[in-house]
Amino acid sequence: MVAVVVTRPSPENPLSALEVRDSAPEPTTAPPAGWVPVTVRAAAINHHDVWSLRGVGLTAERMPMVLGCDAAGVDPEGNEVVVHAVLSDPSWTGEETLDPRRSLLSEVYPGTFSDTVLVPRRNLVPKPPELSFADAACLPTAWLTAYRMLFTQSGLNPGDTVLVQGAGGGVATALIALGRDGGFRVWVTSRDHERRERALEQGAHAAYETGARLPERVDAVMETVGEATWGHSLRALRPGGTVVVSGATSGQAPSAELQRVFFLQLRVLGSSMGTREELQRLLRLCATTGVRPVVDSELAMSDAADGFERLVGGEVVGKVVLVP
Repeated sequence: MVAVVVTRPSPENPLSALEVRDSAPEPTTAPPAGWVPVTVRAAAINHHDVWSLRGVGLTAERMPMVLGCDAAGVDPEGNEVVVHAVLSDPSWTGEETLDPRRSLLSEVYPGTFSDTVLVPRRNLVPKPPELSFADAACLPTAWLTAYRMLFTQSGLNPGDTVLVQGAGGGVATALIALGRDGGFRVWVTSRDHERRERALEQGAHAAYETGARLPERVDAVMETVGEATWGHSLRALRPGGTVVVSGATSGQAPSAELQRVFFLQLRVLGSSMGTREELQRLLRLCATTGVRPVVDSELAMSDAADGFERLVGGEVVGKVVLVP
């Protein structure tokens, strides 16, 4: 058995805390009743895993911890399944993303970067046969986040224009593909010319330099960058428009520009991951439309360090998939 683990918090040099082991460490918290083993056929790396290496959201007392939120595999009955990574408290009866005690796999319980992962049976969603294990493994975090941003939170209608800040990452590539398929006009920004060109190849209708003046104001902005693009996101919106925020990779302390917000009656909505039901709808959408995630590369799980190095270095377009 191979397991990819974080051994200690390392805020300044996250890759130094990454270790590939021949066996998974003993979990510090025993799983509750109703959890089942899933044989992992493919798993995908997310920025969440890099934050875990830095010690964000994961205390030293819980380390070593098996990394990974996303996986597709086979359940004990032989069914092909996709793992929903959001773990709500067993007593919680509302939408799981609103549970204040929720966690993700690899935060309290071991994650998916191993041959086998234990998950609550209620977190298993059938994998459509039209999707490969690699494609399905890319969906539960980045693509589910994008799906919820676009179709649950944004209030967009077909024909509306949406701006995606920061082309290239897993959420951004998902927003482009899903937005195009949803009938929206998709514009993207990036500092990097090559990433703008790739975004156009992936289906974006237009691509602009980060911070550039746009031809017209947009109906909604999908914001995952944070401090570096926040001012531009607000200026890009039409009166009454919406900015949906699901991340702040460049920092979380921009000027709020409250006068612009209230004068133009802008809506600012947070969005975090997605529900099991939304994951089911996303899987059906991909199965029926042919939309597929952009897979940057597939690596053996034993070579996970190479994938993390490329992700930290900003070299990844789409998702890095690990295969046991």
